[in-house]
Amino acid sequence: MEERKEKMLRDHLGDYCRRFSFLIPSKWRISNSKPTKSSQPVYKNYSCGEGMVKPTGIFLKKNKSTQAALFPQTYKVFMEEAYNAGICFKLLRELGSSDVPRVKIVTKKLSNMAKLEQAMVLETIHDFFGDNTELAAKHRYRIFQVLENIIFEATQIQDDWGERFLLLALDNMTVETELEDIYQDAASNVLLAMCKHSWPLVASKIEEDFLNGIFPHRSLLYVMGVLCINDQLLTPTQRACWQEQLIQMGARSVQFLAEDEWAKALMFAITKPDRTYLEQSPEKTFLFIYYGMILRAANNSAMVRKHLKLLLETSHHFAKQREGIALTIGLTAERHLDDAWAVLDQFGRTGHLKRTLNNYSLKEEEDTKWKWASSTILLSYGQMAAKAKENIFPWVDNISSRMVFFFRNSNWDDTLKQSFLEATLMLVGAISRNEGAHSYEFTQVPELVDCLMVLIKKEPQDTLCTTTRQQVMRIVSGLCKLRPHLDSKRKSKVLFTCFQSVYKLPLVETLEKHTCLLADPPDIQKLYMDTMNALDELLQSLISENPKSEELHYLLGHMYTWLSSEKVHERQRAVRSCMVLLKFLAQNACLDPSEEFGRIGHVVGMLGMLCQDPDKDIQQLMLEAVTYLHQIFLYQKGVEAPVLFRNFRENEDVQSLSDMGPIPMPEAPLNASSHIIKAFVKHFSLPQMKDLISTVLDCLKSTLDFQIETAGEMLTVILEDFGPRMDSIADIARILYGHLTAIETVLAKKKVLKGIALLSRFHTQELVESFLEYSLPLERDAINLWRAMGSEKMIAARILHLLLNKLQERPIPGDNNWSKDNINYLDSLAAMNTLYEIQFSREYKEAVQNWYPQLLLGLLTQLHYIFELSLLEPSKENEKSQEEEEMPSPRSTSLDSVKSLLYTSGHWKDFAHLELQGAWDLFSNFSTYHQGVTLIARAMVQNSCSQVKGVLFQAISNMDTKPERDKKVASLIFTEFLNSPVMLEEFPKQAILSYLHQGLADPNPSIRVISLQGLKNVIFDTEKGNLLRSQLPAFLEGFYHDNEQVVMRVMSTVSDVLYCLSQQGAGLHCQEIALNLRSFFDDERNKIRASAINLFGDLVTTMAGKDYYTLKPHVHQALVPLLMHLKDKCPQVVMKSKFTFYRCAVFLNWKLRHTLFCTLAWEEGLSARHFLWSCLMENSNGEFQIYLTQALKYLHSHLRNLKTSAALFIGYTICYYPKAIFQKANEADMALFYSTFEELKKDPEQAIRDFAKRHSIFLEEASKTVH
Repeated sequence: MEERKEKMLRDHLGDYCRRFSFLIPSKWRISNSKPTKSSQPVYKNYSCGEGMVKPTGIFLKKNKSTQAALFPQTYKVFMEEAYNAGICFKLLRELGSSDVPRVKIVTKKLSNMAKLEQAMVLETIHDFFGDNTELAAKHRYRIFQVLENIIFEATQIQDDWGERFLLLALDNMTVETELEDIYQDAASNVLLAMCKHSWPLVASKIEEDFLNGIFPHRSLLYVMGVLCINDQLLTPTQRACWQEQLIQMGARSVQFLAEDEWAKALMFAITKPDRTYLEQSPEKTFLFIYYGMILRAANNSAMVRKHLKLLLETSHHFAKQREGIALTIGLTAERHLDDAWAVLDQFGRTGHLKRTLNNYSLKEEEDTKWKWASSTILLSYGQMAAKAKENIFPWVDNISSRMVFFFRNSNWDDTLKQSFLEATLMLVGAISRNEGAHSYEFTQVPELVDCLMVLIKKEPQDTLCTTTRQQVMRIVSGLCKLRPHLDSKRKSKVLFTCFQSVYKLPLVETLEKHTCLLADPPDIQKLYMDTMNALDELLQSLISENPKSEELHYLLGHMYTWLSSEKVHERQRAVRSCMVLLKFLAQNACLDPSEEFGRIGHVVGMLGMLCQDPDKDIQQLMLEAVTYLHQIFLYQKGVEAPVLFRNFRENEDVQSLSDMGPIPMPEAPLNASSHIIKAFVKHFSLPQMKDLISTVLDCLKSTLDFQIETAGEMLTVILEDFGPRMDSIADIARILYGHLTAIETVLAKKKVLKGIALLSRFHTQELVESFLEYSLPLERDAINLWRAMGSEKMIAARILHLLLNKLQERPIPGDNNWSKDNINYLDSLAAMNTLYEIQFSREYKEAVQNWYPQLLLGLLTQLHYIFELSLLEPSKENEKSQEEEEMPSPRSTSLDSVKSLLYTSGHWKDFAHLELQGAWDLFSNFSTYHQGVTLIARAMVQNSCSQVKGVLFQAISNMDTKPERDKKVASLIFTEFLNSPVMLEEFPKQAILSYLHQGLADPNPSIRVISLQGLKNVIFDTEKGNLLRSQLPAFLEGFYHDNEQVVMRVMSTVSDVLYCLSQQGAGLHCQEIALNLRSFFDDERNKIRASAINLFGDLVTTMAGKDYYTLKPHVHQALVPLLMHLKDKCPQVVMKSKFTFYRCAVFLNWKLRHTLFCTLAWEEGLSARHFLWSCLMENSNGEFQIYLTQALKYLHSHLRNLKTSAALFIGYTICYYPKAIFQKANEADMALFYSTFEELKKDPEQAIRDFAKRHSIFLEEASKTVH
């Protein structure tokens, strides 16, 4: 029964195999005979993987249990393998289909099948090739692709299969088909895939075919090229063996180069155009290497030069061709450096290349061939350096100089740029890889750096599409390590150029927008970060070559412009670079700890400005940078560094800010800049402190408000917290003032002034002495500086005291050490200038009041001192030519100081007395100086000045121990104060006499005379006053003497008598004196008029507070004449009239006396006349009719100026009192008034003409109304 079933199975299987024999490889075709045990193979079962074609429709594969039940196990395995082999065979046939999608599916299925049954698939493919010799080329091409993929992905292949497929590949590599190179490359790829499994066999076969004396076939060159290009095909060990084998092959091929046919074939293959100009074929790549290996191994120098020259004569149009030529030359130079150099040098100096360099016109076909020959030369020099290794050192300068020459003299384009970059990279790489580089000096490095800076400058500033920037910076990083190091100027140029090229780039988002339309846009984020990292590497390279603190300051100093940029992203990039550099130094401890960090103050100030930047990212980066700086600084100090700020990314890699998440703010005080200052400054030396202050002041010049604010806060912290401990204040003061004058913004100036005010708390004397240097002359900034120092009351008083001390440091002319450059002399003048200016400052108002006595005597004495030095005013000719630019003389400044002291300190009444009588002119000459001092003291007495007591005590103090000039001034004031009631209130007569007698004993005759005059004062003898008073009537007779000089002497004597009687008064004689004097107001003699008016004023002043009602009528009657004489033709009369009119107003206790004084002293024109008329009318007290009568009288004057004044007075009166004028004036008066107004209509002054016209019309209307 069993035998019959087995027979039925064999019959069924044989029938099946005959029916489907066209699908089954010959190995699997069976006969009807029963297999014997010896020939029957043992098969193992497997499951189909993904993509395996299942034998559906075949009975044996329907149900395993059924199969097991029906057939023996051996036949079951046999059937499964037969079916799958048939399916593989069928799939291989389908690769010849024209249905491309189906071909892709079949390819995938075959690959998956090979992963499960590699041997079966490989055997099927091998048999398929053997059984189907007439397959189409495309069909074979596809099978080769499948085979390549299977072999390459296989982990292991049996040696016998490797040899079979190696032979199969070699047989088909040279077959010519309609697919041309594609078919041969596919067969070659199978050979390349076999390298992974049978490398020794492949290598030996390749070498055998290469060295047979026949120029290698293209497909073999292709294999060699791929082996050179693809690093994945061989292991490192295999590649090392391969390179050695390649060298040997080159050496054994030298003999072929001598054969013309072989050499021509080589040159033809090298010069043959590639399929595309963008990519070079592997075979071409290998040919350049092979050519170089042959020439490298050759021993014939002439042959080497000949072939290199022939190679250079080929076309330089395509990039890959240029690179290949350069590679060949580089390989040759490894053993023939002299020959390679000679050929390149000759080629660069002659022929077409020379004409190209000199911009000669070339033919179009020649232009394409030679246009980029310079790039070939550059690349060749780079390859020479790369391949020659340590032998290149003596040649580096020559190679570099030629590279620089071709770079500068060739037509500029991207090709030249890239070639120069690549060549320089190879040169720097070759030098850097050899340890002996440090024993050489490369003189051409600066020139190379200059060329690289040209490259980076030519990069577009608004885009980032290439790696040029980072390449340049990495090359420069390598060059910086060579000797000699870059000089400071060239290093500065490098930093400036690189910073500008990188920091000024637009935002990353903007850069991405610029490249979105490119066909193959680069990864901008990566490109940007690589560029920033290259810049960081450059900075680290520079500091590594010179690890000193001054180098760090040098690098960070070049970032200062960018750290203070108005653009946030530029500041952000600069801050990031600072942080990375400082982190590098902190982590590697690069800086020399034996060297003091001299410019740490500048660095701290520069970085501290950004710790309060509005941009939070900048804040975070800068706080981190400052923390690293703190660690570096304390490391150099040998102090353990605490963490300055916490919660920053200490161990994270620096990344793009746009890639960062939310940045955690550091755990720092609210005012981070102040915290930084306090942390650093406690370790600073004085020079470092000065540097910090100077830097902070520089930051006040920033255009960014937040930096100005931060700088102000830092300056405040420095001077407030560390001011008491500072020394060498003069240097700091010089720095503060220098920056104050350089700063333009008001806000920044206020910050500096605030700092000065803080420093003045602790170092008032030092600052005063320092700032006096800038107070001669005193400019606006210096004035603001003194005002700032006096912002505190106690400091203001202290400053005033110090200035007075400086004022009194007056070197005596005639001494051996005397000169006008003497520092004490200059300080005295500067103190005088300063005292003059601060009198107008509200900050010193209270101090000036408190120190008024010392100031008054000090300034008056200073004026005397200046007279001693004969320092005169600039000549009038100079004043006319440059009035505004002329610097005030010391004398005028000193006099102005006295004036301003009186006026600004509230003693304007004293000032008015002096101004209105022209007393200041007495200080223009040394001979009248004492009269001016006397008048100042007299004005204080006559106005009952509140400072009389203080000035008196100060004068007594000066009379004791001061120099002669001080004694003289004090004696004049003391003597004049004898007429003040304060004298007897404070001192008994005996004490007063004692002071005067002391003056009589003084060696100076002037002081003795002054003291003698004081002894004549009536306070020492009351009877003397009565005697003088009784003589007054007799003096009145002298008023009418015929001799003008006698009259003037009499009036002067009466004036002196009245002043001596100032405390007692003139008694009843005052009426008689006043009545007689008024008659001389209109005297024709100018001097008599002036003397009479002045004496009347003295009388009014003497009688002030005494017999008021007795003199009052006479004063009222004198007002209109005085008002008329304000326009007298004699200037002396005008001045006396003004002063007397003012004294009358004081006597009558008018209101607005200050305004009246200002009007009399400085105003002119109709507005002044109208104001004086208004004052007169408002204080008339029923004297209106008298005034009008006096005005009508002056209308009849023969003097035109008096008549004009009367007409104007009457004109004002008509406006306000029209009836009164018509009632008082007769027809003759009115006629005269009308005629006078007609004359005024022709007056030279436009205002008076207009006044006359308006009032004539008003007069006519008023006349009609009254009548």
